[in-house]
Amino acid sequence: MKKVLITGSTQGIGKALATAFVNSGYEVIVHCSKDIEKAERVRAEINAYKAVVCDLSNMSEVENLYQKTGAVDCLILNASVQYKECWMDITDDTFDKQFDVNVRSTLKLIQAYYPAMKEKGFGRIVTIGSVNQYRNHPELSLYSATKCAVMKLVQVIAKQVAPFGVTVNNVAPGAIATPRNESVYNDDEQRKAVEAVIPMGRFGMPEDCVGAVLMLCSEQGSYITGTDIIIDGGMRL
Repeated sequence: MKKVLITGSTQGIGKALATAFVNSGYEVIVHCSKDIEKAERVRAEINAYKAVVCDLSNMSEVENLYQKTGAVDCLILNASVQYKECWMDITDDTFDKQFDVNVRSTLKLIQAYYPAMKEKGFGRIVTIGSVNQYRNHPELSLYSATKCAVMKLVQVIAKQVAPFGVTVNNVAPGAIATPRNESVYNDDEQRKAVEAVIPMGRFGMPEDCVGAVLMLCSEQGSYITGTDIIIDGGMRL
C-alpha cells in the first residue's frame, strides 16, 4: 500500500484529495498547520492513516516533519498562505509569510522526501499552484509570484530526478469553492462577477481537482513530469 502526505488537508482541496486517496487505497497522512485535534478529527472522519501538525512558516518544524511521517511514496504540497493586498502595501511580514509557506517550505520538503523516493526508484511529487500563475490579479501580485516560483522549481527539479523514477508536477486550480473563497462564493454579487470571467460559468468544487492529482500519482501518470495541469473552467483564457 502506497503512502501519501498531503499538506493542508483538513479542509478545501486538501481534504478532498485526502478523502479520494483514502478511497483509492492509499495510506494518507493528514496535515494541519497547528491544530492536532482538527487533524485527528479529519483523520478519523475519512479513515486516514495518520495525522500530523507542522507550521510551514517555521523552518525548524518543516525540517522535523519527515521524522514524524517517515518516507512516503507521494508528496502533495497543497498548503499555502494568501494575502490580498495592493503591491504597494506589501510588507516584510506578509512577504515573508507567503514566501516561507509557499516556496521555502516546498523546497525543503522536496529535499527531505526525495532521497527515499530515489532509493526506492519510485516517487510522485505534486505541488498545488494557482490560475494566478497566468492571470494578473491586482491584489495577488506576491501570491502569484510565489506560485510562479514553485512552478519553476517543479520544472528544474523534474528534469533532474526523472532518471530515478520520480515525477514532479504542478496542478493549478482556478476559482474553487473552498473556505479561502467562502466570502466571495457566498455573496451573490461577488460570485456572479467571478463566474462571469469563467467560460464554464461556475466556481469549481474541491472534488474537481481530485482526478488530475490521482492520475499524476498513479502508474498511469508515470510518463508525465515537469508539467502544469490547469483546472480552472477556462478562467485563464
